[in-house]
Amino acid sequence: MQTNFKKEQLLDPEVKGSEKIFRKCVHCGMCNATCPTYQILGDELDGPRGRIYMIKDMLEQNKPATEKIVKHIDRCLSCYSCLTTCPSGVDYMHLIDHGRNHVERTYKRPLFDRIMRELLAFILPKPKVFKLLGQISNLTKPVHFLLPKKMKHMVSFMPKTFSKSEFPENNVFKPKKKSISKVALLTGCVQKVISPNINDASINVLLRHGIEVHVLREIKCCGSLTHHMGKEDISHKFFVENINAWYDLYENQKLDAILVNTSGCGTTIKDYDFIFKDHPDKILRKKAKKISEIALDITEYLEASIKLDFRDEMNVKKYKIAYHSACSMQHGQKVHNQPIKLLKMSGNNILEIPDGHLCCGSAGTYNLMQEELASELLKRKCENIKKINPDIIAAGNVGCITQIANGTDTPIVHTIELIDWFTGGKKPDGLK
Repeated sequence: MQTNFKKEQLLDPEVKGSEKIFRKCVHCGMCNATCPTYQILGDELDGPRGRIYMIKDMLEQNKPATEKIVKHIDRCLSCYSCLTTCPSGVDYMHLIDHGRNHVERTYKRPLFDRIMRELLAFILPKPKVFKLLGQISNLTKPVHFLLPKKMKHMVSFMPKTFSKSEFPENNVFKPKKKSISKVALLTGCVQKVISPNINDASINVLLRHGIEVHVLREIKCCGSLTHHMGKEDISHKFFVENINAWYDLYENQKLDAILVNTSGCGTTIKDYDFIFKDHPDKILRKKAKKISEIALDITEYLEASIKLDFRDEMNVKKYKIAYHSACSMQHGQKVHNQPIKLLKMSGNNILEIPDGHLCCGSAGTYNLMQEELASELLKRKCENIKKINPDIIAAGNVGCITQIANGTDTPIVHTIELIDWFTGGKKPDGLK
């Protein structure tokens, strides 16, 4: 793709980086073939190629985003299916991030949209606030019909009950036998409120196999949710706090890895190096690079480093388990075969979902802000799941689990919950 940026524009590292990405695009349109929103809407501007043109035009002309451009950029899921498809290696992930940042800097949204986005950016990264709001919303369900449509939709995703983790925060968990490795675990912001059982299962599996686990209270949120809303100030504050806290722990404890059991978070943490590659603070750049290097999805770590001790009695009954490969994992992190391999080692029948490269519609806050498109994607995902008629669905992302649970009666749990069960832990609550 030909570009026409002025020399002074290219002095901005962010613009210079995007200009290099633009020039890789050869207009082939293969990205549209696997883009969920293009498949639904059939509009060139709702595919990666069209969005690339719009972002390029905004940046080259240094002009503010328009209502039309914002509509089409907001419809992007950031599922990164186009990253897997593109034969030219166009780094769409960082182009759409730049586009969202430009939108946030130059476009004034309608009042209701501004309020909703500010509320989400404030509430979701704060577990205590989110939990309190959830409890209040459950108490006020008789009057939910009075809420605006979008707010009613958001409330529908709130869990009816909130369980507690069996492990205290800000602690070191040591295995009974001699420790063979040390890791930090990201427990997440939304996840620790709506599904603390995922973190419990993660810690139990690690301890059972001789891994010492460190959980830091200083790590509040990975910054992913606000990052994908174009809210740089908020997300970068989280990024810097996390990088400093984890790097100190890495140096003091000689950590082998930072483990993530929420794939959307993992994709962003692995991107800290890119985000801070041009930062003037050399020490911060060095720390960000190291954190990205040692960040791994928990299944990625287990498959590469640990010989899991699966119980023989699990082979008595075989389950048909459909593996849902979260977009942020299979496209964003290129982690797809590892969780499938681990599940197959349990002796169960592991099935991949037809058209599994397509998003379920969760995508961070997408199912809250773009409910019609998200609902259509959920419908298609559940129709494909029905084709293979599984007993259980496994997924590596709490957002996908919450989304898909709203569209099917088939129980869905986190992959690590099944691994915990199959290696001697309790049966996942979602299967009882």
